[in-house]
Amino acid sequence: MAKTALVVGASGIIGSATAKLLVEQGWRVHGLARRPQAQAGVQPLAADLQDEAATAAALRDLNPDAVFITTWLRQDSEAENIRVNGAMVRNLLDGLPKPTGPRHVALVTGLKHYLGPFEAYGKGTLPQTPFREEQGRLDVENFYYAQEDEVFAAAARDGFSWSVHRPHTVIGLAVGNAMNMGTTLAVYASLCRESGRPFTFPGSAAQWSGLTDMTDAGQLARHLLWAAETEAAHDEAFNVVNGDFFRWQWMWGRIAKWFGVKAVPFDGTVRPLEQQMADDAALWRTIAEREGLAELDLSRLASPWHTDADLGRPIEVVTDMSKSRRLGFAGYQPTDDAFYALFEQLRAERLIP
Repeated sequence: MAKTALVVGASGIIGSATAKLLVEQGWRVHGLARRPQAQAGVQPLAADLQDEAATAAALRDLNPDAVFITTWLRQDSEAENIRVNGAMVRNLLDGLPKPTGPRHVALVTGLKHYLGPFEAYGKGTLPQTPFREEQGRLDVENFYYAQEDEVFAAAARDGFSWSVHRPHTVIGLAVGNAMNMGTTLAVYASLCRESGRPFTFPGSAAQWSGLTDMTDAGQLARHLLWAAETEAAHDEAFNVVNGDFFRWQWMWGRIAKWFGVKAVPFDGTVRPLEQQMADDAALWRTIAEREGLAELDLSRLASPWHTDADLGRPIEVVTDMSKSRRLGFAGYQPTDDAFYALFEQLRAERLIP
């Protein structure tokens, strides 16, 4: 009999890639979102995880073998991030009927576990890179920690296994996503090509010259499934990245070449995308209408604030995956190929010209 999965946040970058992989692997998949989108092989469930009663009603007939939590809601402060996102995980796990057999719950967080929340991002005393899972929590409030604690408490109560997955910046396709560097850079490059502006790196010297890594959504989906199906990976936290390292001074030129724009080397001045793209909504609408694109609203595609946060960090960020490798996960994805595959998909979906 096929196993049943519940993917929470199934319309997002990570959730949609995870649902797709599970369907391909023969799972029965339920995809929960506030506004579910049609996905091949996925049974949609609509629920707002902030509404405890509605969440319980939506989940009352489910008994999934695995639950993949891939969603969060950005708030105006970290205190509100903690309150809202902690409650969402709690309402989800309280709303599921108690498991009648083995169940695994996987939670996706990220490298803010090591870097701190947006309010203190990359500031103060930080752990040494590469980041390793045994490095403890920072002495600051962080909604990732609140989410973890809700999973741990529910696991102790209900007897399921768990895993925590900490990707770096995720490359993948989703419209209306709050953290979407790949699509943001594709839109920015398209705007530069249209206007004749140079493709100007927006970030810091540390990011331009230092080493970094990223996480393809497909790589993360494979890691989530591996952990769910691997007993040795249960009740563990893992970093998950593509497996390669690069410097943005190399990657920036490769992205520029794909789009046929001129890459401008970093000259010591930080030029955030929020400033560079501040007045581009009308230009994007003109391009989209002329080319018959599927999304005319620039804000639905690009999230410059998040790309600025990643590319503006004052330290290099590399991530160790030895823990997963020792337990048998061998997945690998070259990051430039991940960008190229996303750009091709965006073009095929008529989201960029």
